[in-house]
Amino acid sequence: MRRQKLAICLWLLTVGISAQTDQIWRSDSLQEVVVTGTGTQHLLKDAPVQTEVITSKMLRNYAGRSIEDILSGLTASFAFSEDDMGSQMQLNGLGNSYILMLVDGKRIHGDVGGQNDLSLIDPHNIEKIEIVKGASSALYGSDAIAGVVNIITKKHHEGLLIENSTRGGSYGDLRQHNGLGIAIGKIKSYTNFQLQHSDGWQNTATEAENQTEFLITDSRNMTVNRHTNWQVSERLTYEPIKNLELYAEGSTYWKRIYRPSGKYAAVDVKTYDMEYRNQSVAAGGLWKPNKTDQVSFDLNWDRHAYYYYFTAITLTDGYDPQGNFTPYYPYFPDDEELQSDQRRIMAHLKGIFALPYNNRLSGGLEWRYDYLEAPMRVDGGVARDNTEAAYVQDEFGYQLSPKIAMNITGGLRLNNNGQFGMNLSPKVSAMLSLGNDIRLRATWSQGFKAPTPKEQHYRYVKYMNATYLYLGNEDLKPQTSNYYGVSGEYNWQGLNITLTGYINNVKDMITLVTIPNNQAPAEYIVKYDPKKTRQYQNLETAETKGIDLSLRYRLNREWMLGGSYSYLDTDAKQYDTNHDMLVDVIIDGTAHHKGSWFATWNHDFSPAYQMGVGIYGRMSSKRYYQIDGDGKGYQTWRLSTNHEFPVGKKWLFRLEAGIDNIFDYVDTTPHGLHLGTTTPGRTIYGTLTIRFTHGKKLRFTNNSINSKSNENEQD
Repeated sequence: MRRQKLAICLWLLTVGISAQTDQIWRSDSLQEVVVTGTGTQHLLKDAPVQTEVITSKMLRNYAGRSIEDILSGLTASFAFSEDDMGSQMQLNGLGNSYILMLVDGKRIHGDVGGQNDLSLIDPHNIEKIEIVKGASSALYGSDAIAGVVNIITKKHHEGLLIENSTRGGSYGDLRQHNGLGIAIGKIKSYTNFQLQHSDGWQNTATEAENQTEFLITDSRNMTVNRHTNWQVSERLTYEPIKNLELYAEGSTYWKRIYRPSGKYAAVDVKTYDMEYRNQSVAAGGLWKPNKTDQVSFDLNWDRHAYYYYFTAITLTDGYDPQGNFTPYYPYFPDDEELQSDQRRIMAHLKGIFALPYNNRLSGGLEWRYDYLEAPMRVDGGVARDNTEAAYVQDEFGYQLSPKIAMNITGGLRLNNNGQFGMNLSPKVSAMLSLGNDIRLRATWSQGFKAPTPKEQHYRYVKYMNATYLYLGNEDLKPQTSNYYGVSGEYNWQGLNITLTGYINNVKDMITLVTIPNNQAPAEYIVKYDPKKTRQYQNLETAETKGIDLSLRYRLNREWMLGGSYSYLDTDAKQYDTNHDMLVDVIIDGTAHHKGSWFATWNHDFSPAYQMGVGIYGRMSSKRYYQIDGDGKGYQTWRLSTNHEFPVGKKWLFRLEAGIDNIFDYVDTTPHGLHLGTTTPGRTIYGTLTIRFTHGKKLRFTNNSINSKSNENEQD
């Protein structure tokens, strides 16, 4: 009896300690530091602008193979249609050109035909991801009408760090990451290498010109082509005096897409692969004169070049060695032809200053120069653009009562574009905190986006059973937007619920529109004889509106449940000159319903072994397109496990293994039509990571937007 009583007492004591520990954990769970919404540091629970965070723990549990996989699997607001040219990304109804992708607060450079090559981002080196939806042009300029995604990389503070991660999976999927970090006195260095490869796959051998005409039933075209890419990057930091840090960094990137030669020479023969080469160089610094103020400066140069790499003798338009244009110029195997060379120079000066009466002032100056060289695709071969900008933002916080607080943030940006002149973009957001459990937020912001050189001047031809001609438009007008968003957040004992409603009105939205061939230049019609011609044009009106719901619940230290749902509706109209009336136009990629959900379990069996298991699901309803059919709705499930084996204080061994698309769903829509998802069906993967560290962790001040990160996580 005594033993039973003692056991009961010990059990009650354990439960009490566990409950107290859980309560402590829950009170810390919203202490994640975020910076993207305002460009300044805030605890997540106090951020004036609604911010969604994918934390390092969520990333470790999910073990995604790419940034596309991570975003589409862990939040319902995103949709992707990956192809050889990059990632056709959509956020709340708006595509790539309206979504600003940042890495440590800096724009990524890798636009290919209006898409982003997100394989530039090493998923193994991501610490967390911050997502701000809605126009943020007042702070970040153009490309931020739909929202901002800030990829915050891991910061390595050890005296010596050596790490290796190798992932293998179905269809020859290989992901390799190597890192070397060294800190000697005031100098720190981190070298990163990543390699990605896939053998590709084919979901169907059928090709179609439209939804009813099937032309080929034994095509060799792949759903995803075999491809390889690698990247080497280096970052050096130097702290000459206390509170001043200087940095220099650079990277080089190479990608090759291998395309099979088709069985039918007149239809799907491929005589060239596609090759990409990127380089980037950046330098800058951060000075903190005191605990509240800081001044930063960044200067960066980026280049993205796209080539045809010929695999067979090909007669096509080209330039001879003397630079003379030659129709039907012969290219031989291993010859290259430049398709586009995009270069960008950016300079950014920013200051953050604390003012009296709970005010915090941010301001900055930006300069940007864009250069596009495309001998075969731009008349004259070259296009240029430049923009200067100045912005200011003030944050004001006031405690109305012991439990009620308010924060108001106002910003204004002045853009001066070399072609379209000046534009003002204001933004106002407010947050009302009702105790520790309820927060209400509202935002109104305007956006401005000038047409890109590609949208104005670029020309290319797509061959898929039929010839499609795509044209730029030099008569495009700049786009402006009005975004309205309201959200409510509720937190209680490990439960977090966020509901957001938004409307985004875009005036003169630029999109590809199918036009009659007689409206295209006659010389191109004669030369290419296209089945369809598409051109970038301004829409009269475009509106996206919807509701986002996010729910996360921490049962205890081991179990976590969550999910998100996104409802989207769009309305766009274009003026039809032939019939003198407004007609409805589909915003490509629109899906009314998307969702994602997960359940994770993590347990420390001993100091030498920790285990995590996660089950994840995602779904999308039908996606709508102007031409080539709609993408089917789908639902997929994923099982992920991870196992960590710390050995002493220096070594860590980590094993990840899982099954993606457990129920083997495959979209067999014929080539040439839109897919709901490109997944090849059920796949397996495994990753082994080995990490060695030596030396004390050093205090480090980041030069970029993401400054110091709080160790507590919002899961």
